[in-house]
Amino acid sequence: MPGRSGPAHWVRAFHLCDVLVIGGGVIGLVTAWRAAQRGLRVSVADPAPGGGAARVAAGMLAAVTELYHGEERLLALNLASARRYPAFTAELEETTGLSTGYRACGTLAVALDADDREYLRQLHDLQLRCGLEPHWLTGRECRRLEPMLAPGVRGGLRVDGDHQTDPRRLAHALLTACEQAGVRFLRSAVVRAELSGDRMTGAVLADGTAVTAGQTVLAAGSRSGRLEGLPEDVLPPVRPVKGQILRLRVPPSYAPFLSRTVRAVVRGGHVYLVPRENGELVVGATSEELGWDTTVTAGGVYELLRDAHELVPGITELPLVETCAGLRPTSPDNGPLLGPTRLPGLLAATGHHRNGVLLAPLTGEVMAEALTTGELPEQVRPFSPRRFAAGSEAPVVLADPDPHAPQEQSV
Repeated sequence: MPGRSGPAHWVRAFHLCDVLVIGGGVIGLVTAWRAAQRGLRVSVADPAPGGGAARVAAGMLAAVTELYHGEERLLALNLASARRYPAFTAELEETTGLSTGYRACGTLAVALDADDREYLRQLHDLQLRCGLEPHWLTGRECRRLEPMLAPGVRGGLRVDGDHQTDPRRLAHALLTACEQAGVRFLRSAVVRAELSGDRMTGAVLADGTAVTAGQTVLAAGSRSGRLEGLPEDVLPPVRPVKGQILRLRVPPSYAPFLSRTVRAVVRGGHVYLVPRENGELVVGATSEELGWDTTVTAGGVYELLRDAHELVPGITELPLVETCAGLRPTSPDNGPLLGPTRLPGLLAATGHHRNGVLLAPLTGEVMAEALTTGELPEQVRPFSPRRFAAGSEAPVVLADPDPHAPQEQSV
């Protein structure tokens, strides 16, 4: 989807639907699937559906271990979606006959020195104040759970409810579910929004197709704020945040390498290792404000391997099979934009930042409800796109200030 200064396109074909979803990543696909289940005629416009940020994401369903000060209201949303994951996964896998790689294996967050241990202690306190029940472990207890951990581990948090899924397999299953539900895929980029008066009525695609839709959902990830033809005060304030990750392979002779997701604070930065049941090990992730750059850099790979090696020294013996970088769609307050915008006929499902895969089950339900009733559940209303609209009240404060809580840090 080009910027707002993109070229004009001749219309060569016409397409009519109840709902046009712009973007075929996990969020666009789950929205389309749930809307089609409610009897709506749904079309998804994307040149390569099933791609997007999910192709790079690690798939941690980390509502608890990724809690940061200022995001307590977002925590409630994340927990609500995490609770839906077992049933959501079961329905999707039964519908399609495909595995999504969902594992209820839990997460272990550890610290390697005194400063990082203090950070985890503060995080533990914040989690307890939020009514959560993580378990504090000594370094010895952490190594008993995961023998591959470095001897210097000073302590950690065991969070049994933070699970994982495989985003690539999840996207493939959602794509299949959409096809089975009758969703039509228009494999071309959207280049311009079409408006009639003060209402959005569809879009024009790069291949010249003009789509007329009763409602349109903008689910284009980081590029959601770059759609030509939309008024400036309607465009979602979503920016890209680059993340680099690595994929390694655990040979059978090294298995089992890790039994659960392991996260760590290393010199104030974050690193995680996500073991898949197929022998893949995902290591991530950087967090870089570099615009649209998706270059995999030597520095990014070095930092990830260095920190992962300090956490699990044996990782340097594993084959490195893939390096990749993607863009997280991020809003000013790190919360998603869900539901109707100020422009009639246009809804948003974007800005999920690091929680797109985690929030997929809830997003699908919420968007289907909004498309059929025009209403948002009360829990989701603070995340309406209208909170950023010009002339609206100040953006929602997601939590009360707490000077003693840990702050978000980047690798």
